[in-house]
Amino acid sequence: MSDLFWLSDAQMARLEPYFPKSHGKPRVDDRRVLSGIIFINRNGLRWRDAPKEYGPHKTLYNRWKRWSDKGIFAQMMVGLAAEQVEEKTV
Repeated sequence: MSDLFWLSDAQMARLEPYFPKSHGKPRVDDRRVLSGIIFINRNGLRWRDAPKEYGPHKTLYNRWKRWSDKGIFAQMMVGLAAEQVEEKTV
């Protein structure tokens, strides 16, 4: 699939302050997983329809569920929106 979405280095640098600390076993590649989550949400796909380049769909779902329950994605959106001078979609 040629139109996959990948977060850039600059985008990852802006998001990293919001990542929770990893305890024990290191997390799988944050860029791959977050890019996959964004791709799924942007395209309205089911988790099982995630392109294989993003890794196992269960990993994408588990990260989305865990971070959503902890409010991490909400904190990211609030933090990114606060950086904008004009109101627009984050």
